[in-house]
Amino acid sequence: MVAFPPLRLFSREEARRAVGISERQLRAWERQELIPASETFNFHDVLALKTLHQLRVDGVPWKRVRDAVGALRLELRGVRNPLTAVKLYSDGRRIGVQIEGRKMEPITGQLLLDFDKQELKRLLSFPAKEQKSAAQKERARKSEAEQWFQKGLDLEMAGALPEEIMEAYRTALEFDPRSAGALVNLGTVHFNAAQLKQAEGYYRQALEVDDSYPLAHFNLGNLYDEKGDRKRALTHYEAAIALNPRYADAHYNLALLYQVSGQVLKAVHHWRTYLRLDPSSSWSAIARRELDKLRAATIVRPTRPSTAG
Repeated sequence: MVAFPPLRLFSREEARRAVGISERQLRAWERQELIPASETFNFHDVLALKTLHQLRVDGVPWKRVRDAVGALRLELRGVRNPLTAVKLYSDGRRIGVQIEGRKMEPITGQLLLDFDKQELKRLLSFPAKEQKSAAQKERARKSEAEQWFQKGLDLEMAGALPEEIMEAYRTALEFDPRSAGALVNLGTVHFNAAQLKQAEGYYRQALEVDDSYPLAHFNLGNLYDEKGDRKRALTHYEAAIALNPRYADAHYNLALLYQVSGQVLKAVHHWRTYLRLDPSSSWSAIARRELDKLRAATIVRPTRPSTAG
């Protein structure tokens, strides 16, 4: 068995930036008792924050989120944060819960069958024994892919070698070639190694799988920004914001790009939006400084009147 170093703890700011939320949002979730209040977060806590953020992006009514978490807290007595013990996901505008590979309805605790359209078609086409076997294999394949994806995340958090991290994500893709998350994370490992061509390929594959994935657009924007291709960088940052208008980091990068290209009004708009979404991080100090620069540069100062000779 390979021994990995213990998982690190993240400060509030590090956790927020990993998820893409503001301090105000984090405090709101703590006040609503969706997560325990804390100054540090471990890897599983960060995943819980990502779950809440994704449910919000998916447009799940927030009362349903609170009801589901409350019900799970009663069901899982003694668990500090139920979001770290189960997997929450959105099913349209409803919430589902997955515990040890089984799906259940969070309020009643009733187990749900996990059949997608393709599996239902097989149910109508094969004898019962074959149908069950095919459905089980499909679920097992997706479950295995999810486990390897999580292992890749664990390895990243533990500071493992890039080769180990990439192997985990590649294995996830062998089980589920449509894992957009694994494709994006593979691209980012290559991006961090300055292998931009490979990174671009993985990001584009992720968008082929899921063209409504804001993170894939954002990462492509970063890649083209790195290559000096401002036009394509702007296109992908704008696409990320169109999919998620509260994507603070995309607003930040757009503000910088519009500022250096001389489009002052657009830069001001995105600086202001960024500051509304993330008003208290170290990056917000930079945003305020740049916004002040733009304001000072656009002030029209009156000239001294001349006297008659």
